[in-house]
Amino acid sequence: MINIRKMNTASFDVDAQNCFTPVCPDELPVPEGNNIVSELNAQAQFCRVRVGSKDAHSPQAIWAANADQPQFSPVDGENVDIRWNMHGVPGTKGFELIEGLPKYSDYDFFVWKGIELDAHPYGACYQLLDDTLSTGVIEYLKCNEVSTVIVGGLATEFCVKLTVLQLIRGGFKVIVNLAACRGIEQDAVAIAIQELNDAGAVIINSTNDLAEG
Repeated sequence: MINIRKMNTASFDVDAQNCFTPVCPDELPVPEGNNIVSELNAQAQFCRVRVGSKDAHSPQAIWAANADQPQFSPVDGENVDIRWNMHGVPGTKGFELIEGLPKYSDYDFFVWKGIELDAHPYGACYQLLDDTLSTGVIEYLKCNEVSTVIVGGLATEFCVKLTVLQLIRGGFKVIVNLAACRGIEQDAVAIAIQELNDAGAVIINSTNDLAEG
């Protein structure tokens, strides 16, 4: 059991959007991605601050996959790596948070990332792949005297992993709630969890492993 001091703890909902769930099968659906809501809401009950992030992409992004350049093919650019199916376009169902989560305006702090056409960041703490140009979330958490962050979201081996590593490098104790995460490929998820454990993250199976005290 891990004791949580609520006053100094934040909950982070990373990219918990429809575009990463079976609700939007033509985007980047993560199996069971829409089943994380109850655990995201449960972990927030242990925290004084709740923050969140969204991908916010334009269909004109240089990394957008097409018939000639399919998903996962390489793309040139300083702040892109591979092509992806289009997802998280503002104004679409995929852009919206999963049903059952708060509105973005009800979070204490919220981040939109990937807005620029030539950038596709994964972690929610920086706008660029080289972890420069802060989104402001690390600074916000520090200004609010947060020392511990409980993280969940989508997908485990991509945006969740990178966000957790960024937070650890930012000096936070990070707890990864596996019940509040889902991944795309289970072998890759296992590797990501081991990487996070090696980096110093605390891995829990669910909020049943937490206690306020």
